[in-house]
Amino acid sequence: KCLLQRASFQRGSQQFNTYLPHIIVQSQSLFIQNFRFLRMADNGNNDEEKKKDESVEQDPNRAIHTKARSSPYTNTTKERFMVSDDKVRWDCEYIDYKPPYYTHPGVINHKSPDPSLEKIKSDSSSIKFKFNELDGKYDRRSHITKYNLDKNNYNLPLNPIGRTGLMGRGWLWRWGPNHAADPIVTRWQRKDNDPKNDIICDNKSGKPILEFVAIERTDGGGWAIPGGMVDAGEQVSRTLKREFGEEAMDTYGIKDENEKKKVKAQLDEFFKNDGKEIYKGYCDDPRNTDNAWMETVAVNFHDTNGDVVGMFNLKAGDDAAKVKWMKIDKDLKLYASHNAFIKSVVELHSAHW
Repeated sequence: KCLLQRASFQRGSQQFNTYLPHIIVQSQSLFIQNFRFLRMADNGNNDEEKKKDESVEQDPNRAIHTKARSSPYTNTTKERFMVSDDKVRWDCEYIDYKPPYYTHPGVINHKSPDPSLEKIKSDSSSIKFKFNELDGKYDRRSHITKYNLDKNNYNLPLNPIGRTGLMGRGWLWRWGPNHAADPIVTRWQRKDNDPKNDIICDNKSGKPILEFVAIERTDGGGWAIPGGMVDAGEQVSRTLKREFGEEAMDTYGIKDENEKKKVKAQLDEFFKNDGKEIYKGYCDDPRNTDNAWMETVAVNFHDTNGDVVGMFNLKAGDDAAKVKWMKIDKDLKLYASHNAFIKSVVELHSAHW
């Protein structure tokens, strides 16, 4: 700016032509220096934002859900109403928001789930829910917050994270939170899976490598932690053991009584300790809707010596296509919020990521 002002005083003289090249060169130099400075500052801000984003991503209770907005709705052709990141929160005005309604026919026709919206409309005086409370044998409380009810839609619950682009319940049985439990069973990676051998460490990080029991979902959702829904009135501790047995050891499919007793004894022994709670709260799940969503309690059960769970005969149950011990690292791509849970386990054990 100073150089250009100086040039303006020289416009009436022949000296202006001699100043002009110097002005251009020096201006370009200043521009390049300022550009580099701004880019460095911007990179610094990006690094800070990246760190902030990573910390939020590790906690699905604070993150803006993404899988819950995936379209079409999981295992259907039903398209969601598009919701951009800045329109997810309910406190952000979105006048044009008109999501379609969808509850799978299989859910509506089953006798166990909550009454459908059609039944609520036709008999709203007798159908009552105790949302945000223990409603008989159904726990309708959220792990993370007291959720709001939609006054314009028969006082049905509103997803505490925000809009998903779909009303109704989709595949889920309950209005509001649908509670699950995820047992994260881990061991150290050893040569030939022999508990007598030393723990294997990663060549670059130098940290010991963890493995966890993973199942491949039959609904096309990919690899996941073997978990499932908490039955009405069931303690989470029992759900953790039951779901692991059903999905990773096929306890339902064992016909031989002696073998069934053996497996039950193994499960009872391993799960007798409470484990370490890793996460409790909202799950960014593709089944979520505006009125129904998944919440879970994820608990880590670690076999330090590898001589207990490492001896389990893993066999996929009817809810799983495959089951295996899976190496844990940053390249994992798991179902719903499971990556975040696994990373918390890595941090707990100071393991390789």
